[in-house]
Amino acid sequence: MEEILPGTLYLVATPIGNLADITYRAVHILNNVDLIAAEDTRQSRILLNHYLIKTPLVSYHSYNLMKQTPQLIRRLKAQQSIALISDAGTPGISDPGYQLVQSAIEEHIRIVPIPGASALLTALVASGLPTNRFVYEGFLPLKKGRKTRLQQLALEERTIVLYESPHRIQKTIGDILDIFGDRPCVLARELTKLYEELLRGTLSGFGELLKTKKLKGEIVLIIAGKGKKGKARENE
Repeated sequence: MEEILPGTLYLVATPIGNLADITYRAVHILNNVDLIAAEDTRQSRILLNHYLIKTPLVSYHSYNLMKQTPQLIRRLKAQQSIALISDAGTPGISDPGYQLVQSAIEEHIRIVPIPGASALLTALVASGLPTNRFVYEGFLPLKKGRKTRLQQLALEERTIVLYESPHRIQKTIGDILDIFGDRPCVLARELTKLYEELLRGTLSGFGELLKTKKLKGEIVLIIAGKGKKGKARENE
């Protein structure tokens, strides 16, 4: 296995559900760096305990990044090696990890990405909608700027990938339908877990379905671009 480089920030992808979805290289890095910075230490501890990883763990999230970023940079400049992980998937995607990366770049600190699982790509490749061109929007604004963002996305010809929580998905689909009109889409939830589900259909069909069906787990919503038909069948 590779030598751990001192003064290096490793961006380590972790499983999005199934704990087996991690690379040998990622386990090696997590086992041998000086410190792991995790979005939610309680969630990450489950993974680390599963692989008997004893590396010290600190939290790094949106509520403490102003304090933690300079502290982590100081450690890196002191030649410590640090692995950054998120709750699930690839760090820096819909989490504050990119801000630590920006600070590391400004300080000329070496950055090494360790690739692996990503919910958006996992859902996209199984969606049946075009994958050659797509746009990832993460979570939509809750209030300010939400309508404007949707109006911009309504003109997008590429496949659109969004994240949403189960308690907001019904409203989000309704808001999108009002502005986009009806389109093929895919709703993916609990990816790689026991109750994994990929529902294929249309925005209007999901609008009706979610009036009676309550979903659990984080959701990836994939929507056909403007004028695209896709292969999604009517709501299964």
